[in-house]
Amino acid sequence: MTPTENTTTRNTNTTTAAENSHKTVLRSSLGVLTTATATHGTGRDGDIPLPRLPGFVESAFSPLAYEAARQCLAERPGDRSRTAVALASTAGDTTTADLASRRMVSGRVHNPLLFMQATPNSVLGYLSREFGITGQMFSLSTLDDPLTELLSMADLLLEDPELDRVLAVGVELGGGERLAAVYEELADGHGHPVPALPADAGLAAAVLLGRPGNGTPVSIRSAEAYENEPENDSGTGTRAHPGDIQSLFDLAAAHQRLLQEGGSHLLVTGSRAPAFLLTADPEAKTDARNETETHAHQ
Repeated sequence: MTPTENTTTRNTNTTTAAENSHKTVLRSSLGVLTTATATHGTGRDGDIPLPRLPGFVESAFSPLAYEAARQCLAERPGDRSRTAVALASTAGDTTTADLASRRMVSGRVHNPLLFMQATPNSVLGYLSREFGITGQMFSLSTLDDPLTELLSMADLLLEDPELDRVLAVGVELGGGERLAAVYEELADGHGHPVPALPADAGLAAAVLLGRPGNGTPVSIRSAEAYENEPENDSGTGTRAHPGDIQSLFDLAAAHQRLLQEGGSHLLVTGSRAPAFLLTADPEAKTDARNETETHAHQ
């Protein structure tokens, strides 16, 4: 789907990543500034009505990506000229692809807004305009765990001295037989299950990352998947299918709990897959919680 104005070409690339379970994910620690989630039509507690975005129709992809990003940027505004954005989704906007195909097969006139190839870049352009973000923007498609890919991208981007923060967003949509066929093809016939979501449902999660220190309340670093569990906590995290963004939801939940309770948390993204250790900074924890409460009452 393409917005009515063309705002999507600047500083935007599309990357496809192959599975690689042996790579080193993070070369250094990252700071977790804040996290957010948004769900629609899943039956979960907290499902929201879809925000209405000009130029976007039918699909939950862009509204949910926007909402998760909006929450992070509202809580930690920062310098948006020094903020980059990375958006990850395995199959992209399959809802729009399905609708465009059905219209074509039925002989109906093509709707130019139903341009699913441009949806990820389009919503990035919309975010750029709405929030004044002038850093680099990327859309990623991956069969690896999206959290792993997004953290790796943030690690690389934050080597740029002109950037201070990376907003990482993951999006996953539900679907039926068509989406199942897409996942079977992408997974090379290995029998990975299709997302267990209703056809009109969607999930999005975002994490705003920076360099550790300077008041960053929680840090995250790579960990061995089978290292001893950190004291005061247990490891969590499972991966059900390619592109499953549950690990992003697990990260958001762990981040919120560490802000309140402190300690550490081992997040495992899947069997023999990368793992990450989150650790709360006791000195920054209180300030971050107070800042969150202040924004919540504005």
